Amino acid sequence: MPYVSVGLNVYPGDPSNFDIQVIGGWKYLDGGLNGLVIYRKSEQEFVVLERTSSYLPNDKNAKVYVQKDNFTLRDTVSKSEWRIFDGEVTKAPATWPLRQYGATYDGNLLRISN
Repeated sequence: MPYVSVGLNVYPGDPSNFDIQVIGGWKYLDGGLNGLVIYRKSEQEFVVLERTSSYLPNDKNAKVYVQKDNFTLRDTVSKSEWRIFDGEVTKAPATWPLRQYGATYDGNLLRISN
């Protein structure tokens, strides 16, 4: 998968980020190759994943989307699936996890980087 520099600051407490103010909440963000998904794992921990499929990284249409269960990410082209809380594969044909970015939270500011 091509390398793209990521350096974003997000304020989870901001009203525009309502979806990630609760544990289990998630939100799409611009950035990375094909966008990012932020998942709030706990009060102090966030997971940030690349939305580019690890199975078809050069196919712009192979973008992952959060499913109705709010737990699964699915690539709409290959139908591969990953867990939202760690990016690990749960359904083939993918064999690699989704790219995860560094996420540091100080109680106010979430810094996302690679």
